[in-house]
Amino acid sequence: MTKSNAVRSDKPRKVRRLPPGTPNPVDVHVGARVRLRRTLLGISQERLGDAVGLTFQQIQKYERGANRIGASRIYELSRILDVPVSFFFDDMPDELKTHEGRFSAGLRDKEQGTYEADPLARRETLELVRAYYKITDPKVRKRLFELTKTLAKSDMDD
Repeated sequence: MTKSNAVRSDKPRKVRRLPPGTPNPVDVHVGARVRLRRTLLGISQERLGDAVGLTFQQIQKYERGANRIGASRIYELSRILDVPVSFFFDDMPDELKTHEGRFSAGLRDKEQGTYEADPLARRETLELVRAYYKITDPKVRKRLFELTKTLAKSDMDD
């Protein structure tokens, strides 16, 4: 193989892009994490928008993944929501860690049209977590935690 052939074979292949208007699945994941933390703290979209100098509509777009959140804004949100920057990328599905996986997930989400909501983002879950953290006595909180785990285990054993 000649040197010129080696250069041609090393040429990077063209990367497929998502169709216009299709949100990147990573942006959708990051937005969902913003929403999760905001709702866990009981902060409205309007109040979060005020804190970062945006409208609630812009926060909605971020949370849906329709608009990408820039690095400086992620940093700002991490400070306001009191979480490390890494929080927004935690629990990201493995398939989103490769370009092909993101591409497939982006197309699949658009085709399916139905979205199974994350159980951690359900109102019931959020209210339960808020109520749990309103318990000021750490011993009572620990007992409730252990009770909940026991009930969940016994439910699985049935």
